[in-house]
Parts: sequence; C-alpha cells; structure tokens
Amino acid sequence: MTVSLPRTAALGVIAALALSACGAAPDDSTTTADGKNAATATSAADFGGLDALVKAAKKEGKLNAIALPRDWANYGALIDGFEKKYGIKIAVENPDGSSQDEINAVTSRKGQDRAPDVLDLGSSFALSAAQQGLLAPYKVASYADIPEGQKDAQARWYNDYGGYISIGCDAKRVKTCPTTFADLLKPQYKGQVALNGNPTKSGSAFGGVYAAALASGGSFDDIQPGLDFFAKLKKNGNYTPVESTPATVEKGETPISIDWDYLNAGYADEFQSKGVDWKVAVPTDGQFSQFYSQAINKDAPHPAAARLWQEYLYSAEGQNLWLKGYARPVLMTALEKAGTLDKTAAAKLPEVSGTPAFPTEDQQSKAKTVLGQGWAKAVSG
Repeated sequence: MTVSLPRTAALGVIAALALSACGAAPDDSTTTADGKNAATATSAADFGGLDALVKAAKKEGKLNAIALPRDWANYGALIDGFEKKYGIKIAVENPDGSSQDEINAVTSRKGQDRAPDVLDLGSSFALSAAQQGLLAPYKVASYADIPEGQKDAQARWYNDYGGYISIGCDAKRVKTCPTTFADLLKPQYKGQVALNGNPTKSGSAFGGVYAAALASGGSFDDIQPGLDFFAKLKKNGNYTPVESTPATVEKGETPISIDWDYLNAGYADEFQSKGVDWKVAVPTDGQFSQFYSQAINKDAPHPAAARLWQEYLYSAEGQNLWLKGYARPVLMTALEKAGTLDKTAAAKLPEVSGTPAFPTEDQQSKAKTVLGQGWAKAVSG
C-alpha cells in the first residue's frame, strides 16, 4: 500500500497480518457441493456463478492483501466497500511495500496461510510474475471489456487503473514549480527532486525513469536516456535519494516529487488542510502513461475470496471508486458507454492531451534489465 506512497522500496514499517508467522495453508481448498474447486476456477461461471463464489468466499471469511495503502488511488474506500458488501475481512500487510516485495512474499510463503491472495503490481512486475508461473488464470465478468493490450491472453493479469507520470511541487517551499523534465535540471532545484521509490523495485519510479527517457530523446525501446537524465540530476545536486512520502513532503525533505498524477492529485487534497499548497503538472516533454495490474496468487490460501475481490474491483462500483481517487480505471470507456461512469469524478482528473501509448511486454522487460544493470551507478556518489 498515512498517505504513504507504496510500490517503493520497502520502508520497513510492516503492518503484520493477524496470522501465524509460519502456519500452513488449509489442506481443504474451497469447493462447491458438486466438487468445483475455487483454486482452479477460471471464471465465476466456472465455479457455478457469482452467488456460489460469494458463498464460498464468505465461508473463507478473509482476504490477504499486500502493499495497498488506503490513500493509494482510493484503496481505503475499495477495501471498506468490499468488507461491508460481503462481510469478508481484508488483512493488508506491508502497505508501503513495492511490487517486488509482493512477488517476494508469494515465492517465500508458498503453502502458508499468510501468503498474499491477491496482487496489485506495476505492469512490468506482473509480466515477471506471470513468467515465473506465480499467477492463476481468471477472467472477471467484464474481462471482454478490458482493452486488448491491457490484459494477458491467458488472463493471469489484467490492468486495473492508471495515470500519467507527473511532477508534484510544494508551492510554498519552491518559488517557481517545475512543469517539465527540462525544468528539473535548473540549479534552483538543488536537493529537491525525489522519486517515489527505487525504479528496480517500484512501478511508479520505473515510470518516472521511462518518462525522463521520453523527455530526453529516448523511446519505449530505449530507456537509457532516462538513466542518463537522473545521472545528470544527481551530478548537479538536484536529485535527492530520499524516497518521497507524505511524511517527507510535510517535513520539506522532498518538495518536488516525480510520481503518478493520481497520487500527486491526492496529495493536493490531503495537504490542503495542513497548509501545504501542492501543485501537480503532467510534463509535456515526457508524457508517460501506465496502468497497474491485478493478479491472483496461484497458491492463494483464500481462492474464492481472491476471485470475488477481482469481480468487485472490475464492477462499476469498484472502477468508479478508483476514479474518485483520481486514477483512470481500465474500464472507463466501457462505463461511459454503459452510462455508469461517475462523470463528476471524471471531470476532476488532471488534464492531459493526446492519446496515451504504452510499451509492449518486450519493451518493458528490456527496460527493466537496463535499469537493473545501471540504476545504482547512475545515482551513486
């Protein structure tokens, strides 16, 4: 998952699950009277329908989630809505964790009842988890409405919500807020520019480097200019290794934060009552859009609840709750067509121009490799 920005390197403060540290997962998977198994169901229909899935999920009574802060894209309202609707308790571990932390939890806790049931991953990390065989194929009822290119052909993951990389700025501490990546190199921003995490572990920071690459002559096929940009930012003293969180913003440690627009827009609301004038700009020279992806742990200890959670997230109710958190839901076009889109929330989204383009799976995998090999060197010293 305070309004701390997750998907960063693990920050060390872990909200432990109310489960035994090493307990084994239940031996008897959730099954219906006619022997259908939730752990192998690839759709609600495959399990006997949504009512049967709800019944089985309520019987399990719990859902293990990880890295879901309540103020990340309105997850607090989503968690509360699911619990109220179905009476199923959601235990969120390590709300400030990274996408890589989620994958590590799946692999290290296989067979344990404290393993995560569901995952919310940066798209490049979802691809990696699928390649490792960690994810269960499952098609939500609205799967067909998810645009092509934003879902795995085997339904092991599919995008859920997203936004654009933006520049957030404390206008009371920064005389003139930057609005482009080129601005960030100016000497007046010495020691002020932060990322939300480490790009080798964090989806948001990964997007920040990709955006910097696009602003610096790079492309989806070439993220190296993004690394060079941060090396230059580090060399001229503008980059700070402090990972931005609401706490660091309030303390003045990270007055400029490169992050998703929905998080920075959420900051603006959150900080208004605290006297922080937080401005948000989507840089025109590095316009990078990306979605996060949902997935189910193949060895989920609560397989029915995991699948019901996905159905809830991809319902009109769930999608509109993300929208209220300034995130762009993947089914936004379908909701608009169906007349179920929250138009008031949609009107509050940060303004952008043009049609977003997304890197392919191969491009993301290549970029991730380049980052893994060069990030530490780029910002060291």
